[in-house]
Amino acid sequence: MSALHRYDVEILHLLVSPAHAYFGRPRDGAADVPTHDADRADVVADKGVVGDRFYGRAVHLDASVTLLAVEALDAVAAELGVPRFDPMLARRNVVLRGAHLTPLVGEEIVLESGGDAVRLRVGRFANPCAWMDRVLAPGAHPAMRGGRGGVRCRPLTDGVLHRGPAVLVSPVPLDPSRAGEVLRRPHLP
Repeated sequence: MSALHRYDVEILHLLVSPAHAYFGRPRDGAADVPTHDADRADVVADKGVVGDRFYGRAVHLDASVTLLAVEALDAVAAELGVPRFDPMLARRNVVLRGAHLTPLVGEEIVLESGGDAVRLRVGRFANPCAWMDRVLAPGAHPAMRGGRGGVRCRPLTDGVLHRGPAVLVSPVPLDPSRAGEVLRRPHLP
């Protein structure tokens, strides 16, 4: 990384779940699977979060750790006129406060927390699925598009993430006040 930018953020939740809860038809309801909101999560390079459903799965190596800005969920709830959502329902591994994530696609970042650091390569947006209309609120699925569903990352180093105060180290400047904004796409003719 060349010039680095450091941002104080907070890790609000660390979701670790050994199984998928959202599969099949949303109208049939989510599966009852164990889900932990951990105080710490062990991350292994090129594998993901230890104990999580995406850990070590070849198809998910570039997307084995997911990050979500809680401000994005709060903005969706406000737009839909509903109470704030439980961030755990979005099923992203790391829920952050104060993290402007959309400019990070294609970049390498570091999350420092509790004296530990984990380097991640942000590969792509974590596009929401139709389940969001069922588990959050009708209209949540389209409202979370454009970057509000978070980002998918490949862990590049082993380390531990800790709930609480953290620092996001970025190679590009970020604007934490824009953490909940949707990424605007140009209109097609």
